[in-house]
Amino acid sequence: MSENTAPENIPPQQPADDEINLLELLLVIVKHKKMILFTCLVTFIVVCGLTLLMPNIYTATARILPPQKESGGLSSMLGNMGGLASLAGISVGRNSMGDLYVGMLKSRTISDAIIERFNLMDYYKWKTRSGAYKALAGKASFSLGKDDGFLIVSYQDKDPQFAAKVVNAYIDELEKLNGKINLHNAGRERVFLEERLQLVKTDLANAEDALKEFQEKNKAIRIDAQASAIIEAIASLKGELASKEVELGVLLSSQTEQNPQVMALREGIVQIKDQISRLERSPEGKKVSDDIFLSTSEVPELGVKYARLLRNFKVQETLYELLVKQYEVAKINEAKNTSTIQVLDEATPPDRKSKPKRALIVILATFCAGFLSLIVAFVRGFGSSLQGPDRQLWEQIKAQLSFRKTKI
Repeated sequence: MSENTAPENIPPQQPADDEINLLELLLVIVKHKKMILFTCLVTFIVVCGLTLLMPNIYTATARILPPQKESGGLSSMLGNMGGLASLAGISVGRNSMGDLYVGMLKSRTISDAIIERFNLMDYYKWKTRSGAYKALAGKASFSLGKDDGFLIVSYQDKDPQFAAKVVNAYIDELEKLNGKINLHNAGRERVFLEERLQLVKTDLANAEDALKEFQEKNKAIRIDAQASAIIEAIASLKGELASKEVELGVLLSSQTEQNPQVMALREGIVQIKDQISRLERSPEGKKVSDDIFLSTSEVPELGVKYARLLRNFKVQETLYELLVKQYEVAKINEAKNTSTIQVLDEATPPDRKSKPKRALIVILATFCAGFLSLIVAFVRGFGSSLQGPDRQLWEQIKAQLSFRKTKI
C-alpha cells in the first residue's frame, strides 16, 4: 500500500451545520398542529364567553372652558405663583388656570362631596375611605385639551344615566368651590376696609369735635387765604397718601411685593411724601415741625392752632371719602360672586359603550395562546431530537418539572 493513499475506513468529516432549517421548524409545527389548533380554538371560545360576561362600561363626558382672565380670587393666587415662578426662571403657561381647576377637581374636598352626594360607599360596596378615593380616581378623569385648552371631565360606570349625573355633579361642586374661594378673598378685602373705615370714622368725629370746640371758644378765628390754601393742599396730599397706604395694605393681603401694582403704589407714596416735605419747609429752606409749615409760621398762635385742627379735619375727611368708595366696591365684588366657569357641553347619557373591546381582547388572547403553543411545540421537538447523555438529562428535567407524585 502506498504511503500517500488515505485509509478507506475513515469517513470524511461533515461540516457543522448551525443554521436553522426552516423545513425542520415547519415539520415541528405540522407534527403538533392538533395541539396548536386545539389551544387556539379553546382559548377563542373561553375568552369569547368571558368577554360576553363582562358588563358594558359607558363613559360620560363634559367640556368646560376655564377662565383666561379674572379680577381676583383664583386669578390672584395664580398671579402670585406666576410672579414667584418668573423670579425662579420658570414660565407659567396659558393653561395654568386649567391646571388649577384640574387640581381642584382631584381634591379631597370635591371627592368627599361626590361620595356623599351619591352614597358611593354603598353603591360600589367600598370598604374604606382611602380605597374609595383610589377607586373614584380610576373612574373619574380630568384632562386639558392640548390644542383648545378645554377642560374635559369624564366618568365611567355601567349605568350611562348615572355616569352623566356624576359628571354634572363634578361641575356643580367645582362651581361651588370656586365661588367659595372667590367669596373668601372678596370677604377678606371687605373686612379689612371695614375695620379701617371704623377707625377713620372715629378720627374724623374727633377732628370735627375739636375744630368745633376751638371755633366756639375763640369766636371762629380765620387765617389768611395763603395759609388756608397750603393747608388744604397738604391735607389733600396727606389724605391721598393715607388712601394709597390703605390700598397698598389691601393689595398686600393677597399679592406679593413683586406685583406691579404694589411696586407702583410704593413709588407713588414716595413721590407724595416728597411733595409734602417740600410744602412743609419754611422760606429759609429749614424743616419746621410737622404741625407748622410755610404760610402758618408767621400767623398768630391761635391761627396756627386753627390750621392744625383744620388740616387734621381735612385729612380725615379725605381719607374717609376714599375709604367709603373702596368699601362699596369691595361689597359689590363680594355680592356679585359670579361663577367664571363656562360649560360648553354638559354630560349626557352615552349611547355607546367605551369598553370592554371584546373583539380586540379575543384576538389578542388567541394570538398569545397560539404563540405559547408554538413555543411548547418547539420545546417538545427539541427534546425528542436529543440523544445519548443529553436525552437522559432531558428526561430528568421533565421529571423535575412534573407535578405528579413519583412512586417510591
